Amino acid sequence: MWRSSSTNLRDDNKVITDELADHETRLRRLEATRWPLPTIGALAGVAGVATALFALLQH
Repeated sequence: MWRSSSTNLRDDNKVITDELADHETRLRRLEATRWPLPTIGALAGVAGVATALFALLQH
C-alpha cells in the first residue's frame, strides 16, 4: 500500500507540475502580445493632435 500511495502522489505531482508549466507558458505568451496602456494612450493623443491640426488647416 505504501508503494502505491507514493507512486500515486508522484504521478499527481507530475500532472500538476506539467499543468502549471503549461499555464505559465500561456500567460507569458499573452503578456508578450498585449500593448501597454501608456502606449495606447500616447497613440490616441497623437491621433487627436493630428486630427486637430488637420481640422485647423482646412479652414
